Amino acid sequence: MNAPNVPMSSESPRWYRWLVLVVISLGMFGNYYVYDSVGPVFDLLKAQLGYADQQLGLLYTMYSIAAIIVLLVGGYIIDRFGTKKSILWFGVICFVAAVVTALSPRIEVMLAGRFLLGLGAEPLIVAVTTALAKWFKGRELSFAFGLNLTIARLGSVSADWSPAWARTSFDTWQGPLWVAVAIAVTCVISGLFNWVLEANAEKRYLLGRQGTTDRLELKGLYSFGPSFWYIVGLCVVFYSTIFPFRAFAIKYFIEAHGLSREAGGFLNSFLPMSAMVATPLFGLLVDRTGRRSTFMLFGSALILPLFLIVTYAPPGMDVAFWLPSFGDIVLPLTLLVVMSLLGIAFSLIPAIMWPAVAYIVEERRLGSAYSLMTLCQNVGMAAVPWLIGVLNDLLAAGPDNPGGYAGGMWLFTALGLFGVFFATMLRRTERGPNAHGLETIKAGTRET
Repeated sequence: MNAPNVPMSSESPRWYRWLVLVVISLGMFGNYYVYDSVGPVFDLLKAQLGYADQQLGLLYTMYSIAAIIVLLVGGYIIDRFGTKKSILWFGVICFVAAVVTALSPRIEVMLAGRFLLGLGAEPLIVAVTTALAKWFKGRELSFAFGLNLTIARLGSVSADWSPAWARTSFDTWQGPLWVAVAIAVTCVISGLFNWVLEANAEKRYLLGRQGTTDRLELKGLYSFGPSFWYIVGLCVVFYSTIFPFRAFAIKYFIEAHGLSREAGGFLNSFLPMSAMVATPLFGLLVDRTGRRSTFMLFGSALILPLFLIVTYAPPGMDVAFWLPSFGDIVLPLTLLVVMSLLGIAFSLIPAIMWPAVAYIVEERRLGSAYSLMTLCQNVGMAAVPWLIGVLNDLLAAGPDNPGGYAGGMWLFTALGLFGVFFATMLRRTERGPNAHGLETIKAGTRET
């Protein structure tokens, strides 16, 4: 029965929409936290359970394999059952995945947990994105997406900072993973509260139409132009570099540079923290100036020397400061500079790359274009973490042999070279007769 004196045609109040945004974003916070929660315990898994580095890499590889599989069916599930049910169901899967990951020291069980997380986390992101498109429109939509992503990335930052604020849990490998289970409860609570809010709104207000989820349509993929495929190539090598590095970074900082776990986690958090602040600012900059392919080339070139610098350059002077929860932190200047520059690239390239696709692919095919990019991205992210682990094992990387990490750093550098190649080819194409305006179009100069 409808509430009295409330017409069904009325739009939901602004405060109600923002309440829904906060509720579903908390589920994303838990999702991101669980994904990044295993990185800070890599060295404990190796020391206490005897895991090889390639097994550690597989913890991220299995997630991406699951993401590839679910990409083909997740959109159908969300369209078929709606966001209300999908956000809850996929949130429950994320919680169960966190439990399974923490349950047993057996690598098979932990890999099953990470695979299950991929099956739940990736479609949860799609479901939340679809729900936002239903609740928000016009000028509110972009800000709502940005705020949602900011809250989600706080989950990654919190996981990186967990060695400081959850210090006592790091006595064993299992403690931090049970903390992740506790935080994963937010995925379930978020789904339940969103169900109540949406069910109530369906009785009282006229909600927007559910946004269309991206579908991967293989028919006609051959007709995408060269610029699109250069962007796909850049997407693959960029994410296959940044996220596998983040996976091993804390362990690397501890074993190769002698940092504390807290300091390593703080350095690793530079990437999501910088993205929270700088990504929208870079988006505004590019909208005002154009030069999208030039900025992508700059970001790609910026990454290229950084992994060799952390491997071979002297550490430089120590920088000491104090932070709440962390206490006194001492960091080598070289690592501070490298991670700061990597944070700039991590903010710059995605801020340009994903919106640029809308300039070179017609609107009716954007769903297929973005789905294809995501699929290719996850293929790279599935392969590289395992390869890094294999190289670390072959070269006996560890605290007694920090030079063994050089092989993985050279692999990241090789991927960076491919990134520069794809960005260079994109810029050359976009400065030629078949350009799509990536170098010239500014905000407000193109009809939407």
